[in-house]
Amino acid sequence: MKPQGKLRKLHPNIWIVTVTSFLTDISSEMIVYLIPLFLSNVLGVRMAFIGLIDGVAETTASLLKVYSGSLSDKLGQRKWLAVLGYGISTIAKPFLYFANSWGWVLGVRFSDRVGKGIRTAPRDALVAASTDKENRGLAFGLHRAGDTAGAFLGIAIAAWIVWLTQKGALQITREAFQMAVLASIIPAVLAVIVLGVGAVDVAGAGKGEEKKRLSFKEVDPRFRNFLLITILFTLGNSSDSFIILRAQERGLNVLQTLFMLMTFTAIYTILSGPLGALSDKIGRRKLMIGGWIAYGLVYLGFAFASAGWQIWLLFGLYGIYYAATEGVAKAFVADLVPDAQRGAAYGWFNAAIGITALPASLLAGLLWQGLGQWAGFGPSAPFLFGAALALVAGILLWRVIK
Repeated sequence: MKPQGKLRKLHPNIWIVTVTSFLTDISSEMIVYLIPLFLSNVLGVRMAFIGLIDGVAETTASLLKVYSGSLSDKLGQRKWLAVLGYGISTIAKPFLYFANSWGWVLGVRFSDRVGKGIRTAPRDALVAASTDKENRGLAFGLHRAGDTAGAFLGIAIAAWIVWLTQKGALQITREAFQMAVLASIIPAVLAVIVLGVGAVDVAGAGKGEEKKRLSFKEVDPRFRNFLLITILFTLGNSSDSFIILRAQERGLNVLQTLFMLMTFTAIYTILSGPLGALSDKIGRRKLMIGGWIAYGLVYLGFAFASAGWQIWLLFGLYGIYYAATEGVAKAFVADLVPDAQRGAAYGWFNAAIGITALPASLLAGLLWQGLGQWAGFGPSAPFLFGAALALVAGILLWRVIK
């Protein structure tokens, strides 16, 4: 069937969730990539604490994803848990306007990630339940494309705000950051409205299947091994905040950094749908191995880059990794776990990534800048570490999961 025909066959939920993610990422991406610059440039926070903030935020989300996913299985309802999660994040973000310490930023990020933790697993389970295996990669790829298209627009708006307030300044100013926070409120509110009004729980999802708690011991061994390999990979996949700071360290100013992010999101957006559909044909595992190889090569490039334009180019190529793995990995989870237990499965999957984000980001900050009297190993260290773990994880994915 032609791609246009497949798109027409997709359940309306796919389009509603895609629009919701599009609007949410317009809001989030206006500020999320400015946060590490704000912490470093305005508040003078050290790398280890920046890593700690990102790690604690993601770990919080991950712990909640397990419970939220299991609860959506038990209730047989995905939509309203997702709406609740988006609503909490929308309420939290505006408080960044008043942030005057790293603890304040941590509090807002914590609250925002609570919302993400509640919504992610039920939302992913809703997407999976609204499609069949033959179109699952396309559905998740389309969702990721909408997500990243919103990111592109959000970063573009942030770049416009920076240009209006400080033009080519190397470091972010408080005024520019606060304007971005205010601008992020409208699309966040619209996202909650779209999901609440437009999405529906799929009747009969998991009907006829035993709705019991997902046991880690009883689950398909391929899913269990996939989680363990994902944890290993994620340990070297620190927050992208360190790439932003690496770009600044190599000479890119704030506006150039935002244009670099737009390049990344454009490539990510363009390739997410086609690569998701490709996974329906050649298999998820092959595409993920290719994506992890791309990740390792790009991280090696970050380690040895000597100029800002090189970071810019590499970050654009980084979009290939995201497009080949983000939506595809979620489709792979749906392939391995029955519908009645997918909420819990997505909770475990997201938890495996998010809980590991805390040591990953904290370790990256320590490797880069050290702590106390120890100066660390320098800016290249976290990227070399990440590239090495990506190679090991790729080999394991190839050899262990058939």
